[in-house]
Amino acid sequence: MATRKAGKKKASPRKAAPAKKAPVRKKTGKKTTVKKTPVRKTSAKKAPRKTTAVKAVKKAPAKKAAPKKAAARKAPVRKAVPAAATPQKPQGLVRLLEDDGTIARGKDPKLADDTLLYLYEQMVQVREFDRRMLMLQRQGRIGFYGPILGQEAATVGSVAALEQRDWIFPALREGAAAMMRGLSLTEAINQLIGNGADRCKGRQMPCHYTVKEGNYYGMSSVIGTQISHATGAAMAAKIRGDDIVVLGYMGDGATSANDFHAGMNFAAVYKAPVVMLCQNNQWAISVPLSKQSASETLAQKGKAYGMPYVRVDGNDVLAVYSVTKAAAERARNGEGPTFIEAVTYRRLGHSSSDDPTRYRDEAEVKAWEQRDPVDRFRVFLQKRGLWDDRKEAAFKDDIAQRVNDAIAAAEANGPPEDESLITDVYAQVTPQLKEMLREVMALDGRRVNEGAFPL
Repeated sequence: MATRKAGKKKASPRKAAPAKKAPVRKKTGKKTTVKKTPVRKTSAKKAPRKTTAVKAVKKAPAKKAAPKKAAARKAPVRKAVPAAATPQKPQGLVRLLEDDGTIARGKDPKLADDTLLYLYEQMVQVREFDRRMLMLQRQGRIGFYGPILGQEAATVGSVAALEQRDWIFPALREGAAAMMRGLSLTEAINQLIGNGADRCKGRQMPCHYTVKEGNYYGMSSVIGTQISHATGAAMAAKIRGDDIVVLGYMGDGATSANDFHAGMNFAAVYKAPVVMLCQNNQWAISVPLSKQSASETLAQKGKAYGMPYVRVDGNDVLAVYSVTKAAAERARNGEGPTFIEAVTYRRLGHSSSDDPTRYRDEAEVKAWEQRDPVDRFRVFLQKRGLWDDRKEAAFKDDIAQRVNDAIAAAEANGPPEDESLITDVYAQVTPQLKEMLREVMALDGRRVNEGAFPL
C-alpha cells in the first residue's frame, strides 16, 4: 500500500514534466503505461479526439435544438388546424350562407319565414341554456356539463330537416335535438342534477338525455357505439316496413372507432335508411383532427363504404338543413345511407372538466369566433326584415326567465327514492334485492342519498 501511494506521489510531479517534455517521457512509458498511456494518447492522439470532443460539444446544442425543432413542428400542427379548417372551400364545402349574412343567387333554400325563425330561436335558446348550465356546474349545483358553444347550427339545422316520426341517435352535443323533440328545460335540468324527477332516476351521466316519445335515443359515453345502433334501428325499420329515417350523430374522433366501420359497412351493404352526420369540431378532446386522420376530408371516408357523402359548412344552419333534408329524402325513398361531414368548431372545452388552453392555441379559437353560426344567421334574418334588436332583446329576456324558472323547479325536486337502487332491474323486484336494500338502509342509520355528488 505504501508503494502504491508512492507511485501516485511520483505520478503527480511527472504530470507537470510530461506536459512540456512529452517526447523524453516516451521511453519510460512502459512503467507508466497503466496510468500514463491514456494521458500520452490524449496528448499524441487526443489532439484529434479533443477536436472531435469539442465538435461534439459544439454539436450538442444542435442535438438539443432537434427537440426544439420537434416542438416547433408541434406548434404548427396546432396552428395548422384552424388554418386548414378555416378556408374549407378547396375540399368542396357546401355553403349557402356567406359570412356577411348574404346568400348567393340561386342558393336560397326558400324556407318559410316560420321555419327560419324557428331555427334561429332554437339556436339562441340552447346557447343561453348552455351558458347557464356551465355556470351551475362551476357553482357546484350540477356535477358535469358538455357545452355546445359554436356547434348550434350543426345540431339544430340537421334535426329540423327530419320528420317528427324519424329517430335520432345522439353522440354528446345534441341536447338541442332532445329539446326540439319535446324535452322541457326543467326535465333537462332534472337529468343534469339526477334528482327524483329525472327520467333516468339519477342513473345516467349528466347531459345523457332520453326522450322516448320524441324518438330520441338515450346516449352513451362510449365513443361511437351509437353508430352501430343507428344502423341497426334503420335496418329494423326497413324490415318492418316503417316509413322512418334514422339520423346518427358522431364526432370526428368516432371515425377512428371500431363501431364506425361496422355501422357504416352494414348501412351501405343493406341500404339502411340512415343518415350519418359527423360533427367535425376539429378536436377529439385534446387530439386535433390532423392526428385523427390522414384523409384529406372525413366525408370521403363514405366513398370507401360505397355510400354518397357530402361536406357541409357546419356553421351555416341553412346549408346543414338543406344537405340533411336531401339525405333524409334519399333514405326515405329506399336509396340507402348518406355520410355527412359538418365542419364546425368546439369553442369551449370538451366538457366542464377540460381545460383546452393546455393543448390548443387561443388564436385558433378567435379565428372561429369570427364565423359564429348564431351571429351569422341573425344578420341574415335582419336583412330579410324578420328580426331586429328589439326582438332580440325581448327573446333573450324570455329565454333567461324560462331558464331561471326551470332551474328553480328542478332544484325543488328531492333526490331519487332509495328503492330506485333495486327497481327497473327485473319486472318484479326479487326477494334477494329487497333484502340487500334493507341491509344497506340499516348501515349505521345512513341513507342512500346522503353525501356529495361523486364528480
